[in-house]
Amino acid sequence: MNNTDAVGIYFSGTGNTKYCLERFMAACKFSEDIYSIEMPESVEQIKRHKFIVFAYPVYYSNLPKIVRDYITANKEIFRNKEIYIISTMGLFSGDGTGCSARLFKKYGANIKGGLHIKMPDCIGDVKALKKSLEQNREIVKAAELKISEAAEKLLQGKPDKEGLGIFYHIAGLFGQRLYFPNKTKNYTDKLKIDHSKCIGCGKCVKICPMYNIDILNDKAVPKGKCTMCYRCINSCPRQALTLIGKEVIEQPLIEKYL
Repeated sequence: MNNTDAVGIYFSGTGNTKYCLERFMAACKFSEDIYSIEMPESVEQIKRHKFIVFAYPVYYSNLPKIVRDYITANKEIFRNKEIYIISTMGLFSGDGTGCSARLFKKYGANIKGGLHIKMPDCIGDVKALKKSLEQNREIVKAAELKISEAAEKLLQGKPDKEGLGIFYHIAGLFGQRLYFPNKTKNYTDKLKIDHSKCIGCGKCVKICPMYNIDILNDKAVPKGKCTMCYRCINSCPRQALTLIGKEVIEQPLIEKYL
């Protein structure tokens, strides 16, 4: 494979997935240019390249709604592309990579491999999955090692196939999706903003991938189209935003663990 023929495409809420993709692209000695699906130029980059490394986090053993919409909206550009999928997660997801692989295959792409990477959890407003700073740093170190090994396998023509196949599919289905069938089917209107804490700084407005937040009367106000990426919750300087829980327990941005 010509290293210049590959491009990295990703979605990342708190930085985990972006970090993993950067490390993987570097380990493979691919071009280190990577593009978020939020960037309009990502579509042109996919058109220009034969080999796509496509990375995203897994929510409830499924694709984030924003990722599913991106793939579906641009289905024509994936025909005959070779795609290696990376999915990041706080726990074993079953078929995290398989969720997008089935869509890509439907649209004519060839799936070259799949990689599941455990990273620190991004759900900042519940106690579940929370670990110490040192534990999370060890998780990142283990992820870096796994990425290096996976890159070497790909370059040797023996790519990992994690998340691909019927047994992974069953694991993902019975692991979470049957219990949370609608969690990522639609965008959510459950984002909450505590106006007693909000200072109207506008940071959440600027970083929201869905343009889901406005500033009205010097306070942030959600509009009802949240993709659950936790970017705003984990970046708010006053910890004024919550989604699943009622208060922010931790703001687990990737920078804390490097």
